[in-house]
Amino acid sequence: SRSSLYYKPVPLSDTNLAILNRMDEIYTNNPEYGYRMIHQHLLEDGYRIGNNRVLKYMGILGIQALYPHKKHNTSIRQKQHPIYPYLLTEYWYKTGQKTKAVNVDTPNEVWSGDITYIRMNGGFMYLAAIIDWNTRAILAYKLSNSMDATLATDVLQMALKKYPAPKIFNSDQGSQYTSHEHTQLLKEHNIQISMNGKGRTIDNIIIERFFRTLKQSHIYITEYHTIKELKEGINAYMHKYNFKRFHSSLNYKKPMNVYLDFIQKSV
Repeated sequence: SRSSLYYKPVPLSDTNLAILNRMDEIYTNNPEYGYRMIHQHLLEDGYRIGNNRVLKYMGILGIQALYPHKKHNTSIRQKQHPIYPYLLTEYWYKTGQKTKAVNVDTPNEVWSGDITYIRMNGGFMYLAAIIDWNTRAILAYKLSNSMDATLATDVLQMALKKYPAPKIFNSDQGSQYTSHEHTQLLKEHNIQISMNGKGRTIDNIIIERFFRTLKQSHIYITEYHTIKELKEGINAYMHKYNFKRFHSSLNYKKPMNVYLDFIQKSV
């Protein structure tokens, strides 16, 4: 239609952008918060905003509370897309006992994918990433101005071109990951598809924790004015995280060094 052809997106006002940025900070520091708690936090900070707008903005940010619940699911889902069962239940058990976290003992056995909101001066972008559950290595990532299926599929293609396919790929039930393009690519590489239970973002906790680290140690303390600056900053941080930063769960080794060492020995 003519209206669609000539439509120009209306940019967010400074006030609304400030609310989004503040919501991102609140959620990163309090991932267990649902929309009611975030709403109360915003009111305390002096913002005039209703519950419904908080829910809408949580959808824009792609966030939801990190605990099992039956409340509103803010991960945008397409009803016509099939949902796959969660396959990581067995990894919650070690020597027959249930643990507080998923235990994947072998590198390249389970990959996890997700998308998060990245703030910048005057706007925001979305970052999609794939992490190896055992080594915590970031295998692929991409920045985009939209949170769509193409973004998730592009990152998966990048990872599969560089590294051997894993046994399982886990994600949430968002339309980016339930799309035909994404699930078909997984099937073509004989990768088992695993998805979080509805409202259970904790099922994908490993990449949620990485995004939290990224934001708290880098994004929130850096002011990016252009997309080019943001990309260069993200690239530098990813290299530091993968190759320079010690990780306590790896006996203070670096994530990508451990991952690549395993891949080389497996060839």
